[in-house]
Amino acid sequence: MKLAAELVAFSQRLGYTFTRPDLLVRAVTHPSMSSPQRDNNQRLEFLGDRVLGLVMAQALFEADRTAAEGVLAPRFNALVRKETCADVARQIDLGLVLKLGRSEQKSGGRRKETLLGDAMEAVIAAIYLDAGFEAAQTVVLRLWGNRIHKVEDDARDPKTALQEWAQARGEPPPSYVELARSGPDHQPVFTIEVRLASGATDRATAGSKRQAEQAAAKSLLAKVTQ
Repeated sequence: MKLAAELVAFSQRLGYTFTRPDLLVRAVTHPSMSSPQRDNNQRLEFLGDRVLGLVMAQALFEADRTAAEGVLAPRFNALVRKETCADVARQIDLGLVLKLGRSEQKSGGRRKETLLGDAMEAVIAAIYLDAGFEAAQTVVLRLWGNRIHKVEDDARDPKTALQEWAQARGEPPPSYVELARSGPDHQPVFTIEVRLASGATDRATAGSKRQAEQAAAKSLLAKVTQ
Protein backbone atom coordinates (compact mmCIF):
# COMPACT_ATOMS: atom_id res chain seq x y z
CA MET A 1 0.00 0.00 0.00
CA LYS A 2 1.36 3.39 -1.01
CA LEU A 3 0.67 6.34 1.26
CA ALA A 4 -0.74 9.60 -0.03
CA ALA A 5 1.72 12.51 -0.09
CA GLU A 6 0.15 14.19 2.95
CA LEU A 7 0.54 11.02 5.02
CA VAL A 8 4.15 10.64 3.92
CA ALA A 9 4.75 14.20 5.11
CA PHE A 10 2.96 13.43 8.36
CA SER A 11 5.15 10.35 8.92
CA GLN A 12 8.17 12.62 8.61
CA ARG A 13 6.74 15.00 11.22
CA LEU A 14 5.94 12.01 13.41
CA GLY A 15 9.48 10.70 13.02
CA TYR A 16 8.38 7.18 12.20
CA THR A 17 8.07 5.20 8.94
CA PHE A 18 5.42 2.48 8.88
CA THR A 19 6.13 -0.93 7.42
CA ARG A 20 2.34 -1.42 7.34
CA PRO A 21 0.98 1.88 6.02
CA ASP A 22 -2.59 0.63 6.36
CA LEU A 23 -2.25 1.01 10.13
CA LEU A 24 -1.56 4.73 9.76
CA VAL A 25 -4.49 5.15 7.39
CA ARG A 26 -6.77 3.47 9.92
CA ALA A 27 -5.37 5.60 12.76
CA VAL A 28 -6.32 8.86 11.03
CA THR A 29 -9.79 7.69 9.92
CA HIS A 30 -12.54 9.08 12.14
CA PRO A 31 -15.74 7.02 12.61
CA SER A 32 -17.66 9.65 10.62
CA MET A 33 -15.67 8.50 7.58
CA SER A 34 -15.90 4.75 8.17
CA SER A 35 -17.90 2.22 6.18
CA PRO A 36 -18.06 -1.58 5.86
CA GLN A 37 -15.08 -1.25 3.52
CA ARG A 38 -13.14 1.23 5.65
CA ASP A 39 -11.94 0.72 9.22
CA ASN A 40 -11.97 3.63 11.67
CA ASN A 41 -9.64 4.47 14.55
CA GLN A 42 -11.84 3.65 17.55
CA ARG A 43 -10.26 0.28 18.38
CA LEU A 44 -6.79 1.72 17.87
CA GLU A 45 -7.65 4.58 20.21
CA PHE A 46 -8.56 2.05 22.92
CA LEU A 47 -5.23 0.28 22.53
CA GLY A 48 -3.18 3.46 22.19
CA ASP A 49 -4.57 4.83 25.44
CA ARG A 50 -3.15 1.78 27.25
CA VAL A 51 0.21 1.92 25.47
CA LEU A 52 0.55 5.61 26.29
CA GLY A 53 -0.36 4.89 29.89
CA LEU A 54 2.36 2.29 30.27
CA VAL A 55 4.97 4.54 28.63
CA MET A 56 4.10 7.45 30.93
CA ALA A 57 3.89 5.30 34.07
CA GLN A 58 7.36 3.89 33.43
CA ALA A 59 8.80 7.29 32.51
CA LEU A 60 7.48 8.92 35.70
CA PHE A 61 8.57 5.96 37.83
CA GLU A 62 12.12 6.26 36.50
CA ALA A 63 12.25 10.07 36.49
CA ASP A 64 11.57 10.39 40.23
CA ARG A 65 12.45 7.28 42.20
CA THR A 66 11.46 8.84 45.53
CA ALA A 67 7.97 10.10 44.60
CA ALA A 68 5.05 8.43 46.37
CA GLU A 69 2.08 7.04 44.45
CA GLY A 70 -0.01 10.00 45.56
CA VAL A 71 2.45 12.32 43.82
CA LEU A 72 2.91 10.20 40.70
CA ALA A 73 -0.81 9.72 40.05
CA PRO A 74 -1.73 13.37 39.30
CA ARG A 75 1.42 13.74 37.19
CA PHE A 76 0.38 10.67 35.23
CA ASN A 77 -3.16 11.97 34.73
CA ALA A 78 -1.82 15.28 33.43
CA LEU A 79 0.38 13.56 30.85
CA VAL A 80 -2.19 11.14 29.45
CA ARG A 81 -5.35 13.25 29.52
CA LYS A 82 -7.06 14.16 26.27
CA GLU A 83 -5.94 17.79 26.34
CA THR A 84 -2.28 16.78 26.45
CA CYS A 85 -2.74 14.25 23.65
CA ALA A 86 -4.46 16.92 21.57
CA ASP A 87 -1.65 19.38 22.28
CA VAL A 88 0.90 16.85 20.99
CA ALA A 89 -1.33 16.20 17.97
CA ARG A 90 -1.31 19.91 17.14
CA GLN A 91 2.46 19.95 17.55
CA ILE A 92 2.77 17.54 14.59
CA ASP A 93 -0.23 18.90 12.63
CA LEU A 94 -2.18 15.66 12.93
CA GLY A 95 -5.40 17.50 12.22
CA LEU A 96 -4.30 18.16 8.65
CA VAL A 97 -4.40 14.46 7.75
CA LEU A 98 -7.54 13.35 9.61
CA LYS A 99 -10.06 11.61 7.38
CA LEU A 100 -13.44 13.04 8.41
CA GLY A 101 -16.99 12.79 7.21
CA ARG A 102 -18.56 15.89 5.70
CA SER A 103 -20.44 16.88 8.85
CA GLU A 104 -17.30 16.70 11.01
CA GLN A 105 -15.34 18.71 8.46
CA LYS A 106 -18.00 21.43 8.47
CA SER A 107 -18.10 21.54 12.27
CA GLY A 108 -14.35 22.12 12.55
CA GLY A 109 -13.41 18.55 13.44
CA ARG A 110 -9.75 19.03 12.56
CA ARG A 111 -9.41 21.39 15.52
CA LYS A 112 -11.59 19.56 18.05
CA GLU A 113 -9.79 18.57 21.22
CA THR A 114 -11.44 15.17 21.49
CA LEU A 115 -10.88 14.18 17.86
CA LEU A 116 -7.23 15.19 17.98
CA GLY A 117 -6.63 13.42 21.29
CA ASP A 118 -8.33 10.24 20.10
CA ALA A 119 -6.38 10.24 16.84
CA MET A 120 -3.08 10.75 18.68
CA GLU A 121 -3.79 7.69 20.79
CA ALA A 122 -4.70 5.74 17.64
CA VAL A 123 -1.41 6.70 16.00
CA ILE A 124 0.48 5.45 19.06
CA ALA A 125 -1.37 2.13 18.80
CA ALA A 126 -0.56 1.93 15.09
CA ILE A 127 3.16 2.28 15.84
CA TYR A 128 2.86 -0.34 18.58
CA LEU A 129 1.19 -2.83 16.23
CA ASP A 130 3.66 -2.03 13.47
CA ALA A 131 6.89 -2.42 15.44
CA GLY A 132 6.22 -3.19 19.10
CA PHE A 133 6.36 -1.42 22.44
CA GLU A 134 9.89 -0.05 22.25
CA ALA A 135 9.18 1.71 18.94
CA ALA A 136 6.01 3.27 20.34
CA GLN A 137 7.82 4.23 23.53
CA THR A 138 10.60 5.96 21.59
CA VAL A 139 8.15 8.05 19.59
CA VAL A 140 6.00 8.94 22.61
CA LEU A 141 8.93 10.01 24.77
CA ARG A 142 10.29 12.19 21.97
CA LEU A 143 6.93 13.85 21.25
CA TRP A 144 6.01 14.40 24.92
CA GLY A 145 9.55 15.67 25.54
CA ASN A 146 10.02 17.97 28.52
CA ARG A 147 6.37 17.65 29.53
CA ILE A 148 7.43 14.59 31.52
CA HIS A 149 9.99 16.51 33.57
CA LYS A 150 8.05 19.76 33.85
CA VAL A 151 4.71 18.30 34.90
CA GLU A 152 3.62 19.90 38.16
CA ASP A 153 3.69 17.87 41.37
CA ASP A 154 -0.01 18.56 41.82
CA ALA A 155 -1.14 18.19 38.23
CA ARG A 156 -4.89 17.93 38.66
CA ASP A 157 -6.93 19.67 35.99
CA PRO A 158 -7.72 23.29 37.00
CA LYS A 159 -11.48 22.76 37.42
CA THR A 160 -10.94 19.90 39.86
CA ALA A 161 -8.24 21.81 41.73
CA LEU A 162 -10.43 24.91 42.07
CA GLN A 163 -13.41 22.87 43.25
CA GLU A 164 -11.30 21.12 45.89
CA TRP A 165 -9.88 24.48 47.01
CA ALA A 166 -13.38 25.88 47.45
CA GLN A 167 -14.73 22.82 49.26
CA ALA A 168 -11.76 22.80 51.63
CA ARG A 169 -12.95 26.24 52.75
CA GLY A 170 -16.58 25.23 53.17
CA GLU A 171 -17.71 26.86 49.94
CA PRO A 172 -19.99 25.25 47.34
CA PRO A 173 -18.44 24.23 44.00
CA PRO A 174 -17.62 27.02 41.53
CA SER A 175 -20.21 27.88 38.89
CA TYR A 176 -19.47 28.44 35.21
CA VAL A 177 -21.47 30.86 33.08
CA GLU A 178 -21.27 31.27 29.31
CA LEU A 179 -20.98 35.02 28.74
CA ALA A 180 -20.63 35.03 24.99
CA ARG A 181 -20.33 32.87 21.90
CA SER A 182 -18.99 34.24 18.63
CA GLY A 183 -17.62 33.03 15.31
CA PRO A 184 -19.16 30.67 12.75
CA ASP A 185 -20.82 27.39 13.77
CA HIS A 186 -17.86 25.35 12.57
CA GLN A 187 -15.37 27.45 14.56
CA PRO A 188 -17.10 28.91 17.63
CA VAL A 189 -15.36 30.92 20.32
CA PHE A 190 -16.69 30.81 23.88
CA THR A 191 -16.21 33.25 26.75
CA ILE A 192 -16.80 31.61 30.12
CA GLU A 193 -16.83 33.18 33.57
CA VAL A 194 -16.13 31.13 36.70
CA ARG A 195 -17.60 32.34 39.97
CA LEU A 196 -16.95 31.44 43.61
CA ALA A 197 -19.46 31.93 46.41
CA SER A 198 -16.99 34.37 47.95
CA GLY A 199 -17.54 36.68 44.99
CA ALA A 200 -14.21 36.01 43.25
CA THR A 201 -14.51 35.66 39.48
CA ASP A 202 -12.41 35.28 36.38
CA ARG A 203 -13.06 34.60 32.73
CA ALA A 204 -11.40 33.11 29.68
CA THR A 205 -12.03 32.67 25.97
CA ALA A 206 -11.31 29.54 23.94
CA GLY A 207 -12.49 27.42 21.03
CA SER A 208 -14.54 25.07 23.22
CA LYS A 209 -16.52 25.43 26.43
CA ARG A 210 -14.30 22.91 28.18
CA GLN A 211 -11.10 24.73 27.23
CA ALA A 212 -12.56 28.08 28.30
CA GLU A 213 -13.76 26.65 31.63
CA GLN A 214 -10.37 25.10 32.34
CA ALA A 215 -8.55 28.31 31.44
CA ALA A 216 -10.87 30.42 33.61
CA ALA A 217 -10.49 28.01 36.54
CA LYS A 218 -6.70 28.04 36.20
CA SER A 219 -6.60 31.83 36.18
CA LEU A 220 -8.93 32.17 39.17
CA LEU A 221 -7.07 29.50 41.15
CA ALA A 222 -3.81 31.35 40.61
CA LYS A 223 -5.50 34.55 41.78
CA VAL A 224 -7.04 33.18 45.00
CA THR A 225 -3.93 31.22 46.04
CA GLN A 226 -1.47 34.09 45.69
